[in-house]
Amino acid sequence: MRGALRRVQVGNALSAFGSGFTLPYMFVYVEKVRGLGSMTAWLVFTLFAAAALVVLPLGGRGIDRFGPRPVLVAGAVLTALGALSFGLATTHWTILVAAFLFGAGVTTTQPALATMVVRASTRATRAHAFALQFTLVNLGMGIGAMLGGQIVDVSRPGSLTLLFSIEALMFLVLAAVTGTVRLPAAAPDTLDAPARKAGGSDFRTLLGDRAMVKLSVLAGLIFFACYGQFESGVAAYATSTVGISPSALGIGLGVNTFAIVLLQMFVVRITARRRRTTAIAATGIVWLAAWIFAGVAGLFHGGSFAAIGSMMMTYALFGVGEALLAPTLGPIVADLAPARLLGTYNAAFALVKQVAIALGPALGVLLVGAGLSTLYLAALALFCVAITVVAWRLRRVLPAVADNAAPVRSAVVAGSPHTAELATAA
Repeated sequence: MRGALRRVQVGNALSAFGSGFTLPYMFVYVEKVRGLGSMTAWLVFTLFAAAALVVLPLGGRGIDRFGPRPVLVAGAVLTALGALSFGLATTHWTILVAAFLFGAGVTTTQPALATMVVRASTRATRAHAFALQFTLVNLGMGIGAMLGGQIVDVSRPGSLTLLFSIEALMFLVLAAVTGTVRLPAAAPDTLDAPARKAGGSDFRTLLGDRAMVKLSVLAGLIFFACYGQFESGVAAYATSTVGISPSALGIGLGVNTFAIVLLQMFVVRITARRRRTTAIAATGIVWLAAWIFAGVAGLFHGGSFAAIGSMMMTYALFGVGEALLAPTLGPIVADLAPARLLGTYNAAFALVKQVAIALGPALGVLLVGAGLSTLYLAALALFCVAITVVAWRLRRVLPAVADNAAPVRSAVVAGSPHTAELATAA
């Protein structure tokens, strides 16, 4: 299945490349290029979360019923339509409709891609597959943002239309590359099957899974405290409170990407020999250090080496934490999910992620904008402590195999006719 997994990863990287062209410039595009104001720009990002609430439950069921490929193709086409509409929209209503279409498409593709990664990998290779996916996404978005920055010109709306057209094309390529991948059949339920009450409804089964519920709470903390702040609260704090220049902020984003790419495969080898909850708990500690460096930066003048260096360390430590999470969260969800509900579990996880990322900027912009930067840093530091505490508590209810505490007995591809026999023999 290496060929199938390779195609899935390539398609994922290409879609991230397309997203990198536009995501950093969406706010300025709506507010300044189209002249629709900051409120409309804020509503655009709010609609991304609203779209996730609408489509992810349906997308999860669709994956479980029809398989991930048709859902992925539908999501990719919907994203392409939304991106193209974005580039052509000129009024409040048209741009909000485009935002909903785009958000619905992107959030539909995420659980479908995660399910395809699971189906095209084994338990022995799954952590590496998710880590590689995360690395390629960061590379794709970073390169896309860099190239997009050379094209974008706020005085020429046509330059932004070109960016959105490129993004639409990349998602159509995603549909073409991954929509024809041949995947093995879903593996039978062999992990704690009696305890999962498979006879109930999909959501009743999920909500009755204590480990998945606690993992979702932990994921909410993670995505709120880091990803939800990364391009909003941290950027606002760095520029308005610390006073570093936008160009230095761009270097910080590059440092973050470089840290992920440099460390990811090295971190995979380390985490492969340890419990996943240990890696997640360590992430909370690493991010706590990141916020401490951010606080140190605020003690110096924005143009000083100490201020810029401290903010660079903040972005680098965020990257270290992200590298620790990449080979852990996705595989835990895959190991917790009954085979018949893999799409539902991935969709629920994606829903928590999207909502947390959407709510994150509200805290950062509100507190930093009100001049309460110290309170902002203290609140995020507490969130990081909570991540570590909840990760340790998750260990109590997480099955040993999901926490990487049980040895992998076989590297047989998921869905192989011998999988059930090997599991029974083990």
